Amino acid sequence: MTGDPSLAEELAQDTFVKAFRNLAAFDTTRRLSSWLFRIAHNTGIDALRKSKPPVVPMDDRDGQPEVAAPPSADPVERRALGRALDNALARLRTDHRAAVILRYEDGLSFEEIGHVLGIPEVTARSHVHRARKELARVMTAAGWTPDR
Repeated sequence: MTGDPSLAEELAQDTFVKAFRNLAAFDTTRRLSSWLFRIAHNTGIDALRKSKPPVVPMDDRDGQPEVAAPPSADPVERRALGRALDNALARLRTDHRAAVILRYEDGLSFEEIGHVLGIPEVTARSHVHRARKELARVMTAAGWTPDR
């Protein structure tokens, strides 16, 4: 969510401190991971609210969209794809980015995503769907196609 590894480490530490302090409030009928993800999400959102997120320009100086040159070599291509995906994720709305990361990086179900984000399951599905569409649009505009 932050795009800054050192800030992410600090927020992870804050998350565990908050969880420890509120351990008595944990509902044992729920999954511990969902509870921790919820605390981490809220901690991240609070940090983002305190600082303005960086603005990513959509156009270069000529008013034309910037298109990344397609990478060539396999290891280089993988790193370039990773950077392009990170940039595309950074352009998503915060709630959409959180939902798609919880789904594909953390493997949570839509029900669990809804619990973590405090939204209905159907809204979690919608967030993931919209995030995927936006990621596909941004990645295609950057020169990445599904067949690569």
